[in-house]
Amino acid sequence: MPKLMSRLGRWLAAGGKRAAVRTGARTVAPVHPISDATLSASCLIKRVHAVVEMTGHGPVMSALPQETRPLYDVLWGGLREFALPDPGAPATEAPVRERVSPEPREPLPALRKVVIVILTWNGLELTRRCLDTLRRNTTHPDYEVWVVDNASSDGTVEYLRTLSWVHLIENDRNLGFVRGNNQAIAACDGAADIVLLNNDIEVHQSDWLERLQHTAWSAADVGVVGCRLRRPDGRLQHAGSYMPLDSLWGQQVAAHEEDIGQYTRDREVEGVVFACAYLKREMIGSVGPLDERYFAYFEDSDYCLSARAAGFRTVCCGSVTLDHHENSSTRVNGVAHRPLFLRSQAAFREKWERRLRDTRYTRRLGWHSTINLPTGYSISSRELVLALDRAGVEVGYRFLYGPGSTQPATEPEQTGLDLLNHVRDRPLDPNGVHVAYGQADAFHRAGGGYRIGYTMLETDGVPRAWVEQANRMDEIWVPSTFNVGTMRESGVVRPIHCVPLGIDPNYFHPRIAGSRHGGVFTFLSVFEWGERKAPEVLLRAFTDEFRAREDVVLLLKVVNRDGDVDVREQIAHLGLARDGGRVLLSLNDVIPTYQLGSLYRSADCLVLASRGEGWGMPALEAMACGLPVIATRWSAMTDFIDESVAYPLDVERMVPAVAKCPYYKGFSWAEPSYEHLRHQMRHVFEHPDEARGRGTRASEVAHARWTWDQAAQRIVQRLTEIGS
Repeated sequence: MPKLMSRLGRWLAAGGKRAAVRTGARTVAPVHPISDATLSASCLIKRVHAVVEMTGHGPVMSALPQETRPLYDVLWGGLREFALPDPGAPATEAPVRERVSPEPREPLPALRKVVIVILTWNGLELTRRCLDTLRRNTTHPDYEVWVVDNASSDGTVEYLRTLSWVHLIENDRNLGFVRGNNQAIAACDGAADIVLLNNDIEVHQSDWLERLQHTAWSAADVGVVGCRLRRPDGRLQHAGSYMPLDSLWGQQVAAHEEDIGQYTRDREVEGVVFACAYLKREMIGSVGPLDERYFAYFEDSDYCLSARAAGFRTVCCGSVTLDHHENSSTRVNGVAHRPLFLRSQAAFREKWERRLRDTRYTRRLGWHSTINLPTGYSISSRELVLALDRAGVEVGYRFLYGPGSTQPATEPEQTGLDLLNHVRDRPLDPNGVHVAYGQADAFHRAGGGYRIGYTMLETDGVPRAWVEQANRMDEIWVPSTFNVGTMRESGVVRPIHCVPLGIDPNYFHPRIAGSRHGGVFTFLSVFEWGERKAPEVLLRAFTDEFRAREDVVLLLKVVNRDGDVDVREQIAHLGLARDGGRVLLSLNDVIPTYQLGSLYRSADCLVLASRGEGWGMPALEAMACGLPVIATRWSAMTDFIDESVAYPLDVERMVPAVAKCPYYKGFSWAEPSYEHLRHQMRHVFEHPDEARGRGTRASEVAHARWTWDQAAQRIVQRLTEIGS
């Protein structure tokens, strides 16, 4: 079976230039070393498309020896020579990436006059760009622009005086952000709604104001509306904000993430930054002006909390995205950020800390698990902790494993999220409810007054050691009805409750940006290499069913953590058809978790022909993204997969669960049907419209029933039943 290069996604960062491939021989290309940098999903998919274009028709595999990390290209067949594109060169005939754009809508009518308030303190060029783009790209028929200048000395005032359509307030000294904005709010039309807009904002969306207004008027209790803010380099800066009690240092949702179309729906949030904020006049009448205890910073968090106290919600309008040159005023004027920030933080702490501590959380929970390792438990644990926090549960976290456990490695403390960094420092109530989320043989490491074990396993039973530890807990949680049965049948006598896992609809939805190859149907499979995932069944079924000349490819996104396993060698021993369908292997390429939706959206169908799943997260995530899914009709996935939303794969028979994992010994799992897998892949390939329709229904169901917030609500419900 021909094979071509490993680590496709690392190639561009390495600046690889040229590779030669020769019949019957292995030619090592002189290329730059490949780095270990994490890749974006779009970067990985771009390499995949390049390989598809270069190889034309013919089976392709990729592999990379870990010990050397050069680029190896090996093809069996005729002599082939090709040049990989220069990373710095312009693309030719490159697939067009789906752009992140608002959903098409009918033009929105204006509901009320709006006054846009902009504060300036030097920064002439920023102000000019702001006003130029605003004037050129705003279609709302009834708005005014008021500019408050805080004693600029760089020509800003002189420029503003030339604009007849701008209402200008000139101050002889810098009154600060809050007092300056309050001046305009008091002086302008008292019946109009207000939009606070920074002078370092650029407007490139013509209906931005109508959309903000319609979100504000979507319900009587919506008082403050913000939007997505994007940095000049294309990364997101903001999709809402929250104030962690542990630090009282405001955090912005999705900050620094590549804009892939996340957070494009309207959502209630704790706060929004006032670089762009729509304030409804009725709310201003109830709350009053901005609190002038703040010169700058924290005034936005303060005002959103004040609005909430007055009965008004804050919403982030996901259909509006503006470009923001963040903190430009302090840079332009050479002002030290930290002293201003700390003074405002002290004022915020004095006003809000006690109130927030009294109202934010309604209960406490000890959480023993992992949140910062590259495992399924860790990724889902992070999401559950964050969702529980949103649900009003104060989670105190402790690492479940470490020295003396079955997983003796320690866990890095810095997670990249302020909230998750702080949960490990919170004190635990020794008499409270504690959850151990991990393998059941680690349950004994968690304390607590009421102890809950939360686990899963992919076989038709669980080990005796698991049963013994489970029966020492007060109750057991499992994510699927499948494991309710396997636990009970294995001898667990404690109460067992089904507490499902979920997906984040902000990152897994059909409008996440992908990069499909227009002429080639792409099957995608995402898994860790091993017996449980039945890779040999998938590879044989695909390469036997499809021919190399067909416009179809199978992309394997594979992780292999077993140093004793040579994935390339195992594939070679399968004896796959030489003229079979084309296969691309991405081995151990790391992309950020939040970009997995882009990977799914770059394919046409997900295939998960596994022998057993404790949950089946890739299948549910792909469904949420609107992909048709082919997955084995057995184990946990049967809770969310049936013929109405997916293409279930028949089980040929039950077989012994033979693998390196000691937990499987003595149990069985399902053997996916090779013939039915061929049939399902061929059917999806030949009926793409039907498959897309099923994917659309799958997305609707996933978003309606299987989110992390719903999982957290199920936990809260159970904690209430316990009496916590």
